[in-house]
Amino acid sequence: MDTFIQQIINGLVLGSMYALVALGYTMVYGIISLINFAHGEVLMVGALTSWSIIGLMQESMPGTPGWLILLIALIIACIVAASLNLVIEKVAYRPLRNSPRLAPLITAIGMSILLQTLAMIIWKPDYKPYPNLLPSTPFHVAGAVISPTQVLILAMTAISLSVLMWVVHGTKLGRAMRATAENPRVAALMGVKPDTVISATFAIGAVLAAIAGVMWAANYGTVYHTMGFLPGLKAFTAAVFGGIGNLGGAVLGGILLGLIESLGAGYIGKLTGGVLGSHYSDIFAFIVLIFILTLRPSGLLGERVADRA
Repeated sequence: MDTFIQQIINGLVLGSMYALVALGYTMVYGIISLINFAHGEVLMVGALTSWSIIGLMQESMPGTPGWLILLIALIIACIVAASLNLVIEKVAYRPLRNSPRLAPLITAIGMSILLQTLAMIIWKPDYKPYPNLLPSTPFHVAGAVISPTQVLILAMTAISLSVLMWVVHGTKLGRAMRATAENPRVAALMGVKPDTVISATFAIGAVLAAIAGVMWAANYGTVYHTMGFLPGLKAFTAAVFGGIGNLGGAVLGGILLGLIESLGAGYIGKLTGGVLGSHYSDIFAFIVLIFILTLRPSGLLGERVADRA
């Protein structure tokens, strides 16, 4: 039972990070029907930026509390990630907005490779240890262990989701985003500026990805130039699982995928008689993707709609 509870906690933590990244995928798709496959690299840039800021502050400002260093690094990482995504949208995607859908898809894959290469040049290709800036004393819950970093991840996810829901449902920008997602042509006729809404959507998605990237680095203790690829792909799976274009679906898909992967990692050895170890847990995410695309392409909360293009 202790193992089960531990895997549930681990799954919620992992799923929370998937959910943050999946929201970026689903928001962009909901507005312009684009799968931004460079989104995982935004997570990577956020994590590596925070690593650089932490190292700089530890060297130039010794004695600064760890939580304050992490907070400042997180804020700067969000700013850098949002700025990067705005540039990507303007340079790579905006000129192709009215092109056949294959063109921006290929561009997104190319942008992903470009960002990985640039990160390798700037930060070098080696794996870098991410400093542990939080207390190391764990909490014990029903026989399971949860670290302060995991508590922070759950808290940051809850705060981020609350702020996002307020933005989407309680602000003028959110109304413009929902109107554009519903019918971009009618929204434009009503005075909504599509370019502004799309740019804001990319920026918000980047901030969520940067938060996930910093939390991912803090949880696993390592950063490197390709670290965003697999989490990005799994977050895309989560978005499809929940229903691409549906915010609630992205969160649900992320949490469920995290639980499936964590429980799979905890029990795959027993299920296969020791043939497979926990490092095979990645297969569960892609098994889910295959089943969803085969049985319910619209996802758990998605609706079957006609192609508006």
